Amino acid sequence: MKQDIIAIVPAAGIGSRMKADKPKQYLMLGNQPIIAHTLDCLLTHPKIQKVIVALHLKDDYFSQLKQAKHPKLLQVNGGDERADSVLAGLKLISGNQWALVHDAARPCLTHQDIDALIASQIQHPQGAILAMPVRDTMKRSDKHGNILATVERELLWHALTPQLFRADELKNNIEQAIAQGVVITDEASAMEWAGVTPGLINGRADNIKVTHPDDLALAALFLSHSIDK
Repeated sequence: MKQDIIAIVPAAGIGSRMKADKPKQYLMLGNQPIIAHTLDCLLTHPKIQKVIVALHLKDDYFSQLKQAKHPKLLQVNGGDERADSVLAGLKLISGNQWALVHDAARPCLTHQDIDALIASQIQHPQGAILAMPVRDTMKRSDKHGNILATVERELLWHALTPQLFRADELKNNIEQAIAQGVVITDEASAMEWAGVTPGLINGRADNIKVTHPDDLALAALFLSHSIDK
């Protein structure tokens, strides 16, 4: 596809579930912070023209990264919610461009998965996301942690990132959803709210999001065995 692809990395969160002394994206993973691994993959992909990182207004860590000085990288102030940060990045994009939005705390992303998502533009011109079919038995509980029912896992997917949509459409849908008080959990949810049915592209199982302390060790293991960054 000839359209420009601009990556957006919302990185204004604090990651409170990690119970760390700094935002989780800046925790060390091997020889550099989590977000540095994420940016290395995006910045070195030949089909990504720019990478926009949405940062907390009081972020004192990002400027210390070597990636912060990369010529393909732009910075913008993010917001309180993920959707606010993504929207801030989208406002820097114009014309017939595609926005590829990826979590800062998914450091095990590979070019292989990015290539698969970009190639999906032919089959899914409305946009698509990386996802993985649910493998385990699913349970629905009550608020006390008791099982209410077993949920049929067929046709259920775990949503991953990146998520790829036309920038102008995604921007408009997020803005309108926020204005109407809709909770936007990821970019696909904003598109779904607007009546779009995004495609699902089977992604790699090692594309995990570092959310809890145990995830760091798992991410380190995956990175140490990765042959395609």
